[in-house]
Amino acid sequence: MDAVNAPTLPAALAETREDFLALGVSDRLQLLLEFSNELPGLPERYRDHPDLFERVIECQSPVFIFVEVADDDTVAMFGTAPPEAPTTRGFASILAQGLSGLSAAEALAVPDDFPQTLGLAEAVSPLRVRGMTGMLARAKRQIRERLAERG
Repeated sequence: MDAVNAPTLPAALAETREDFLALGVSDRLQLLLEFSNELPGLPERYRDHPDLFERVIECQSPVFIFVEVADDDTVAMFGTAPPEAPTTRGFASILAQGLSGLSAAEALAVPDDFPQTLGLAEAVSPLRVRGMTGMLARAKRQIRERLAERG
């Protein structure tokens, strides 16, 4: 962990990164698949509103995300990805679990290169890592938009 990113990486994401880096390449892929099985389901209020979700076009698979910011600035990230795209589901799960519960400021402070720091470049294609980077960028943009909407 480098000194530049250490202060801004929230505990849950720092722990996830440490978990990945402690493993060999094949075990990192297995951990990513475990995360894919842990992608939180959508709350009832969003199940019938696919129009609220934004497609992450950087992902090869159809991935959609939506971020809400509560009145107390707490972030909640939701995502959908098909079961037949476990890598992408894993990335969405890491971000949904890692960003949800943070303050908007904490989420916005997550380094843009966080996906590249997980040590997955050897296990999955660069295009897939780029997809996770796109998810993070879109989540941060949605947080900024939600804050701006409040004035």
